[in-house]
Formats: sequence, C-alpha cells, structure tokens
Amino acid sequence: MPAEWEPHAATWLAWPHNHDDWPGKFEPIPWVYTEIVRNLARHERVELIVNDAAAERQVRNLLLRADANITNVRFHRWPTNRVWLRDSGCIFVVGQKPDSTRPDSRGRPSLHENSMSRQDREGHDFSRAEKSPKKTGALAPEGSLLAANKFRFNAWAKYSNWRNDDKIGGLMANFASVKEVRPLVHNTRVVLEGGSIDVNGRGTILTTEECLLSKVQQRNPGMSRKDYEKVFADYLGAPHTIWLGRGIAGDDTHGHVDDLARFVAPHTVITVVENNARDINYKPLRENLRRLRDARDQDGNPLNIVELPMPRPVIFEQRRLPASYANFYIANSIVLVPVFNDSNDRIALNSLAGLFPTREVVPIYSCDLVWGLGTMHCMTQQQPAS
Repeated sequence: MPAEWEPHAATWLAWPHNHDDWPGKFEPIPWVYTEIVRNLARHERVELIVNDAAAERQVRNLLLRADANITNVRFHRWPTNRVWLRDSGCIFVVGQKPDSTRPDSRGRPSLHENSMSRQDREGHDFSRAEKSPKKTGALAPEGSLLAANKFRFNAWAKYSNWRNDDKIGGLMANFASVKEVRPLVHNTRVVLEGGSIDVNGRGTILTTEECLLSKVQQRNPGMSRKDYEKVFADYLGAPHTIWLGRGIAGDDTHGHVDDLARFVAPHTVITVVENNARDINYKPLRENLRRLRDARDQDGNPLNIVELPMPRPVIFEQRRLPASYANFYIANSIVLVPVFNDSNDRIALNSLAGLFPTREVVPIYSCDLVWGLGTMHCMTQQQPAS
C-alpha cells in the first residue's frame, strides 16, 4: 500500500445524501463537500459516487455554481448507504508486473502483490516525492501494477445499514480495471476499514488495539494480534506493525487511528496530544505518544514525532464529537485539513505547512461536517497513480 503522499491518479468520494448522518444539520453538508471537490479537482481527478441521475444533476449544478473544474470530475451512479469511503471503499495497492520467469501453478505469469514493502520491490526512494512534486496523472515507477483489496465492510460492527456500501469496493476495482483481492484469514473474509490503518509505504503500519482487538464493535471475532499482522504483511506489504492504544472521545468507530496518528513522511509521524489534564482524551493520547516514542520503524530506527494539539472540545446537542486535526487528507500538491474555529487551528495548519513545503495546505471548516462523526480523511480514498 503506497503512502498517501505518493502520486495519485484520483481521489474517490461519495456524495452525502443520508440526512440521518447529520440529523437536523444536513443543509450545509453538500456545500462543504462542494468546497472539498473544488479544491481536489484543481490537482487531480475526482471519482465521485452519486446515488442516481437526479443526484448527479444536482451535484453538477452545485459544482458549477462554485466554479469547480467539473471536467476533472467523473460521476458514478452507484447507490450508497453512507459516504465514509475511507472505510467502505477498496484499498488500492501496488504490485509488480507479471514476471514471465515466475509462472503460477497454471503456467501463467503471476502478479506478486504486497509480499514485501514497496521500497524493497522497486528499489525507489519515495521520500523524493515532496522535493519534486509530480503532475496529476504521473506514472508510478516502471514495472508496477495496481490491485485492489476488497475487505468486507459491516458499518464498523455498529450500524445495520451497510449492504450497499459493502459493494462499493468491488465496483471501484472493476471500474479501475484492476485485480480485486479478497483478503482471508482461516478461510474467512476479513473486515477492515481504511481509517483503522495508516502506512508509510516502506513496510510499517499504524493501528490501534481498541479498534481491532477489543470485543466492543468486534469486526473479526477470533482474529488475534498475529492474525492482523499477517494480513498487514500479506495484503498491504506492511510486515511491521506499531500498535497504539485507545482512540479519541466521540469516535463511533471505536478507535480509528486516522484521528490519532498519521505518517507524513517515511520516518515521521504526527500525533495529536491533549494538554488539558482534566480532558477525557488526555491519558489515552499521552499513552499513544509514549508508545510512538518507544516504537521503531521497519529498519529498527526511531520515529521522528511531531505533536499536534487537539482543538477545544466540539460539542453539539450535548454530545462530544471526534474533532481532530489528524484527520487531514494528502492529495497531489494539496493537503486538506479540518479546522474548527479554534485558536489551535493556526498551530495545526502551520505545522502541516512545514511538513509539506511543496503542497498547498487548505483549511476546511468542519464544525458542521464532524456532526457526521468524520471529516477529510474519513470521506476520501486515494487511487495511486500507475
């Protein structure tokens, strides 16, 4: 699985339509999405999923009114239950072109997906991506092929409306004309959401014990820590796992890592911290920071750790919402960052601008969006260039 900052062919999004995801506050949400698509379409193609032809007409009108580059937006009329494509969509990975000297059991050339880190497969230093940004549609290194991991999706083992969403990953893979891989453990399909993992593209992956090992909202009953680590190695090319502990308050996914800690370079991780010792997030975030300081990457080297503050608690209808600056999205030449009308917005934006000097860092007001319990990273899924 390439790191998110490596070149994209496209970003996949699904247009919001379920009013129950933003009860009593749905009206501004399409305009937030419009702003996100407008910014992304300046830098890469947007593959936009809508429920039907009527929805497509409505969305086209909004994008035209907002002066979006609609020629860089491609529509797909596929019904969805919800729009958190990071979790329901497929996870694209890069493998090698078929090697005629290594046939499969039927004598045909084989595609060796993810059996080792991308760096080992191709011998390239992808840290150069920030120093020399590539144009939209740039090709991945010669010899690479895309495939798509179609994990099962069951709405975070929490909600009943997921059957349309479970089909989306397969539709994405089919449209992209890539091999669909259905990961298995003990001959059973694996449930895994993209928001529960983060990779550096070199063989290391971040995840949390609360999300994958807890019996609350249990995705894969019977799967052990070692089982997950084997899945990460075999299907994502990440044989080295760093386990964090608990997620942030208000997160209905029960501990997704993309609200906590993210790779921003092969050896650099940002992690959010809470400085108010009386806040519910203080202890779990301190524990995660301790684990990161003790952790090593796939080569045994310590991580470079950058701390981001948390915004003040965002509360609506007496409910604490999972507002976090870590839920940013890295696209070609741009980083979209959720902001919350908070004094810490500027600190987060400045920190990320320093980490991504060749990219435009764009704040997206998210106090309304996070009422749906997700922001930038939760709603996007990258398709690597190939």
